[in-house]
Amino acid sequence: MSAAPANTLLSEAVLEAGQLDRLLDAIHAAGYGLVGPVVRDGAIALEPIQQASDLPAGWVEEQAPGSYRLEREGSLFFGHTVGPSSWKRFLNPPRVRLFSAKTDGRSFAVTDGADPALPTAFLGVRPCDVAAIAVLDRVMLGGPVADPVYRERREKCLIVAVQCTRAAKTCFCASMGTGPRARAGFDLALTEVREEDRHYFVLESGSPRGDLLLAALEARAADEPERAAAARAVARASEQMGRTLDTLGLDTRLRSNPEHPQWEKVAARCLACGNCTQVCPTCFCTSVVDAATLGGGGASRVRRWDSCFAPDFSFIHGGGARTSVRARWRHWVTHKLGTWHEQFGGSGCTGCGRCITWCPAGIDFTEETAAIRAVPRRGEAPNADA
Repeated sequence: MSAAPANTLLSEAVLEAGQLDRLLDAIHAAGYGLVGPVVRDGAIALEPIQQASDLPAGWVEEQAPGSYRLEREGSLFFGHTVGPSSWKRFLNPPRVRLFSAKTDGRSFAVTDGADPALPTAFLGVRPCDVAAIAVLDRVMLGGPVADPVYRERREKCLIVAVQCTRAAKTCFCASMGTGPRARAGFDLALTEVREEDRHYFVLESGSPRGDLLLAALEARAADEPERAAAARAVARASEQMGRTLDTLGLDTRLRSNPEHPQWEKVAARCLACGNCTQVCPTCFCTSVVDAATLGGGGASRVRRWDSCFAPDFSFIHGGGARTSVRARWRHWVTHKLGTWHEQFGGSGCTGCGRCITWCPAGIDFTEETAAIRAVPRRGEAPNADA
């Protein structure tokens, strides 16, 4: 079949796997830098890329509670799921200098510290992470005052999603309604299809910018067998989900059981390391610190990621509000799945499973919340919080 006329906008198109660099070249030509998945330090990381050969083709992950490893399997460019990094670190960086000040002993000058954002395309955003970016949008942009650092980066961001055709054992996005297929929130979405004698992508536009990219590729429209093959590939991922989370009424259940004995059982294992909050694609807690130069001629104010698992995070005059691990674990879960609904109009969890994989104690978020949902066994007395 011939390519579509240049003035025809396609909603879905086909690109052979060997032509993937055509898409990356079109993104570069549109003025965007590229960030995508790569193999680094034994994991899937998100780093600047230039061409398709930079992608982790033929690599998949085996994930379980407290366990992650890469293995060679097949030839898919996007056969992996999610690694320890999420896209929030490009939109809400781990460390931002808010301003700096210098003095020469006679005058005092203050300058803005945040580096200007550059137009950047995120390649390979999984549906759970597309949903996570939408959550961060509500948090960082939805209130009366938008975060300026996040807003600038978000406005200059192009999202190229990849629909999941494989799920990890720790994935539960199907339970959360966030995957394995993204239906909105992207500029362009790719579904990778590997057949016996063919390897290709079905491309779907989700915005005017996506329309322009498809037009630049001059690709032909996807036919019905190709669309059906892409749908089957995504359906397989849904069937492979290793976890489920029953969300019906869960927010009310969590908030009405502050003394459930399961909180203490998990706290006995939890290291309060904060790994879960660092890898979570929606956690947004930060703290602000001031630092002076050794010579005393300057100072800077820096915003950096923090965690509600840190003992001093809830410190106010007179001490911390959540002094026990039990209280901090309960706060994180209840906020993520409960009070987040009141604050931001939806759940703070998108089912990516990172908190399960990267917990050194192997705490399973889905199992523990299911236990809180259950009625305490007869004779079990609630534990008092520290």
